[in-house]
Amino acid sequence: MTASPGRPTARHRQPADFAALAREAGAEVNARFGHRLMGLPGTWIGALDARPLHSDTATRQLGKHRKFQAPWSEWHYWWQAHYLDAVLDAGFLALARGDRSEARAELQRARALLRGILIRNFGVFRNDYYDDMVWLALAAGRLNELSLRLTARTVRLAKHAVISLTHQLHGGHDDVLGGGIYWSRKRDFKNTPVNGPAALLFARIGEVDRAASLLDWLRVELFEPKLGLYLDGVHPTPNGRSVENTIYTYNQGPVLAAMLEVGRPQDLAHAEALIESVRSRLVTPGQSLRLEPGGDGSLFTGILCRYLAFAAHDSRLPATARHTASALVRDAAVHVAGQSPDQLSTAVQRWTILSATAALDD
Repeated sequence: MTASPGRPTARHRQPADFAALAREAGAEVNARFGHRLMGLPGTWIGALDARPLHSDTATRQLGKHRKFQAPWSEWHYWWQAHYLDAVLDAGFLALARGDRSEARAELQRARALLRGILIRNFGVFRNDYYDDMVWLALAAGRLNELSLRLTARTVRLAKHAVISLTHQLHGGHDDVLGGGIYWSRKRDFKNTPVNGPAALLFARIGEVDRAASLLDWLRVELFEPKLGLYLDGVHPTPNGRSVENTIYTYNQGPVLAAMLEVGRPQDLAHAEALIESVRSRLVTPGQSLRLEPGGDGSLFTGILCRYLAFAAHDSRLPATARHTASALVRDAAVHVAGQSPDQLSTAVQRWTILSATAALDD
């Protein structure tokens, strides 16, 4: 399902105050999509479709009958993981500007959302898709980081999520096709959507050798040198391998971040080249970074922007690469700032892009 771009809300701001726009986007996502799971105290979850914005009686009545997340609802585990990441972006931005009260409020929401995800997933973090699990593990790790900075303590549930999900990822890693992690428990496809973020996760938790091995595997199996970008994935076959050649925006972002986390000389050189390839290959002329269609696709460019902003702050990269990364994020933010999407994935992507742009000025 392709999300509607929605109504303009910030088109006439000149110049744009992206920190303010990010806060407004977050408030809108939480108000229009967020709610307690089945009304349970201490939980939070995102509905797939928005509450109406209008205040007339008929629309309010319609809003009462909207379907929000419950155990029998359609479930998009990884949308919720990125919702959690967006909440944490807001917490870190609040902390950066010295607003510890707002940062604590975002931490509380993040804890409730992680609890809601666990309950909605029937009491386990395990999932059939390894890429889903690695996205949640990354977000849970950031939740712990925010908690440590605000309270000097980790969050028990977040720590449990990182440990249990990392264990699952270890189980999806084998030597078929020379290495890499499978996309799903079917074990018939290894792809960038899991191996890029998994390399980032492993680097962040101190398993740097494993992270480096995944980056090396990706470089051999799924890097397209003519484009300078990473392909989608590869299937083992009786006669060898079959490559899925599609290029997605989001696949480039976690690989970029993982290379910076691992930080070998070749990783930094590859990161610089990857930023330039994103600029030359993934920008829609006259607009900004390409926006992918569809429900899942509506998260893709936001993910890329989060990690481009990460690269823009890395002093080990040349100034030209940092400037390119920053400009790509800012242009994307200008493009999405005036939207008010009616689908969770698109709304979280907009919030993510605006938060990434606000973080450039920290």
